Amino acid sequence: MPFEDNASALSKRVAWVVLAVGVSSALHIGKLPVAIPVLRDALGVSLVEAGFLLSMVQFAGMALGLLVGLGADRFGPRRVMQIGLLVLAAASALGADAQAVQWLLASRALEGVGFLLSVLPAPALLRQRVAHPPTLSKALGWWGAYMPFGTAIALLGGAALIGVVGWRGTWQVLAGVSLLAWAVLTWAVPPPRVSHAHAMPAPLGPRLRRTLAAPGPWLVALGFFLYSGQWLAVIGFLPTVYQQAGYIGGEVAVLTALAAAVNIIGNVMAGRLLAKGVGPGRLMSVGYGVMGMGAVLAFAGDVPPMVAYLAVLLFSAVGGLIPGTLFGVSVRLAPDDDTVSTTVGWMQQLSALGQFIGPPAVAWLASSVGNWHWTGIATGACSLLGLWVAARVQGAWVGVTQ
Repeated sequence: MPFEDNASALSKRVAWVVLAVGVSSALHIGKLPVAIPVLRDALGVSLVEAGFLLSMVQFAGMALGLLVGLGADRFGPRRVMQIGLLVLAAASALGADAQAVQWLLASRALEGVGFLLSVLPAPALLRQRVAHPPTLSKALGWWGAYMPFGTAIALLGGAALIGVVGWRGTWQVLAGVSLLAWAVLTWAVPPPRVSHAHAMPAPLGPRLRRTLAAPGPWLVALGFFLYSGQWLAVIGFLPTVYQQAGYIGGEVAVLTALAAAVNIIGNVMAGRLLAKGVGPGRLMSVGYGVMGMGAVLAFAGDVPPMVAYLAVLLFSAVGGLIPGTLFGVSVRLAPDDDTVSTTVGWMQQLSALGQFIGPPAVAWLASSVGNWHWTGIATGACSLLGLWVAARVQGAWVGVTQ
């Protein structure tokens, strides 16, 4: 059991349900990479169009993160997550009926909106409903692992599912999964009791100004930007790197899925260590330091393949300390309780920006120099900036916990 035994039954139930919602939503992210070869045959999807399909979710987060956060703070995280799961289900069902790539692109854009609505308010919901502080820290650490967990499941099982029911059937199955997640969230997490004095939500403008005028939201957002861009760049191009090195398709899928899945380790450990009082700056510094060194070693080009892959595993596993820590501290570095989702939305927006520009930047660098050797240097620069952010986050954390 990842959550404390002495926490209330409701707190533990909320923590489990929120994690399950995140994992079920992340399945929609991971379903596409394994389906691209089938989609190219079925709908004539080009490589450029496949790239747009992959980036649609990041584009939604980059454009709408702050707005969705404001909405979640105003209307309640539970309600917004319910809407998001229904949008995800509808978008996946519409995508299953796509007869042309344009329709699939439109459904993918809608999936991006649904994904954002279903996962962005989760930290605020956890803070509202998980009353036991150590349980909350652990729950937020586990929450940071929802993306690699769901993506790894989709990468490992997606090809087999497509082989049984086809890509359209897979889209329909995942629509059903989102509906099931909506039903579980609705049943297991009751609506909050709101007093008459707080029945009317506060205006959006003052909440936005309070969020962006405070240093905490900027620090966690910048920290996630520096993490997400380099993580996705390294993990996203692993299949290409390994195929160029002569690995076959099945081996590439397993190696990439494992590299994504081990990110869960760092996320979970971050929650446990924060609960024990370890400073967030220290955890982030370790994460950025190992990511920087791991990427340099992984793409050095003159090390044995097994050593390079172990470096990738360390890069991902220890790097997971960063998102787990940032989710944990974001609920405390928000200016007040009414701006938690807005703070997470700003963090999500910069995280999506990092994911949007990181892979193209690394690809441009590799194309310019003719190999992948400079990839570690580029990601290492992000890690150096991350060490500075870690020190600032530590200072801000001390300020709010004293």
